[in-house]
Amino acid sequence: MPQEHDPQSLSDLDMAHHLHPFADMRVQQQHGVRVMVEGDGLYVTDSAGHRYLDAFAGLWCVNVGYGRREIADAVHRQMTALPYYNTFFGTTTEPAARLAEHICRLAGPRMNHVFFTNSGSEANDTWLRMARLYWRCRGEPERTVVISRHNAYHGSTIAGASLGGMRHMHEQGDLPIPGIEHIGQPYWYGEAGNLSREAFGLARARELEEKILEIGPDRVAAFVAEPIQGTGGVIVPPSTYWPEIQRICKRYGILLAVDEVITGFGRLGHWFGYQHYGIEPDFCAIAKGLSSGYQPIAGVIVADRVADVLINDAGAFQHGFTYSGHPAAAAAALANLAILEREKLVERVRDDVGPYFQAALRSLEDQLMVGETSAVGLLGAVQLTLEKSTRTRFSRPGDIGMVVRNFCFRDGVILRAAADRILLAPAFTITRDEIDHIVRTLRAVLDEVVAELS
Repeated sequence: MPQEHDPQSLSDLDMAHHLHPFADMRVQQQHGVRVMVEGDGLYVTDSAGHRYLDAFAGLWCVNVGYGRREIADAVHRQMTALPYYNTFFGTTTEPAARLAEHICRLAGPRMNHVFFTNSGSEANDTWLRMARLYWRCRGEPERTVVISRHNAYHGSTIAGASLGGMRHMHEQGDLPIPGIEHIGQPYWYGEAGNLSREAFGLARARELEEKILEIGPDRVAAFVAEPIQGTGGVIVPPSTYWPEIQRICKRYGILLAVDEVITGFGRLGHWFGYQHYGIEPDFCAIAKGLSSGYQPIAGVIVADRVADVLINDAGAFQHGFTYSGHPAAAAAALANLAILEREKLVERVRDDVGPYFQAALRSLEDQLMVGETSAVGLLGAVQLTLEKSTRTRFSRPGDIGMVVRNFCFRDGVILRAAADRILLAPAFTITRDEIDHIVRTLRAVLDEVVAELS
């Protein structure tokens, strides 16, 4: 156990020099930071020796669990042999070449090329440039506008944050950049009024067609969406939504970009979310689960019809990163994919722990403060509500969500809050007993919060 670590000195050192992502730094200075030092399976331990069940897989990403020696060994072997070489100037490395082939094999027909990046944000920047270049090569350079959704998340670079629909991100940096438009999200619980789920799904999908006609079909390059909105609250779309989106994209000939940074590599019980929903994307942004977070690596899977144009008509694609296809990161990803396949973890999510997890979450719907639960595979959310019968939400949804999240953290279970939705995304190796422990902890915390509110 990490007794040699001094929690206070590490926290002080961090606060003195480290600017954290998505943090109110003044508040953080007041409360300090928690220093994590060890991970094993689903559990992480901090520098004070406290152990937590991580029901969020780090940041939606540690899908094979912590402490996988096979991945560390693969990285060590690669760094000993060739720690780095670039993929510019007509060069590659064995791990990058093998990983590209492996990803395309999993991606299925029509998806036979990969461009490597280092993060999901960069992946979304990349396909945006590809989409505009594609239309220029096709003789339609005026097709530059991309349509996205309110409350979507596509990263935090300038282009990624613009593609996303997070108002609080747009307020910092004069975003979105020109050429990005947004339509409504398929959030039935919070925005449907009296519409049924099916009718609401169609209505929200048809906002895409309305926006295309408003802009002009000859100016729209692409539509981008997550199969299930992750950071926005694990918003599972109604069953009518994606078939209608696909129909509209095909009718107007616009490209479809699917952001699989969270859903890719098995979280929904299929290798990719587009396979779960029967979508045919032109671009697929990937990251997180590609290496289970063991090394930073991401990319864009590109459909044949786009790749053929880029290869044959675009000339040099003036885009790339020093660490695109980094050999050590690619080695980590290959080892991670080998674990997923050897242990049949994607099938396990689909057939075993996924259905059990979904049923366990549904058991919370008898709670006074739970309006609904939503889950696909091992991606789930618990909707907190002030009044169940009318779907009335709390006046300050972010406050109630953080109270529940913080109480669970206090009790040794790591969850995430997005406004008044509690989000869960555990590792694929989770056991039924561990699922029961998470739900018991959450139930007890909800009882405690209801008692305090009363």
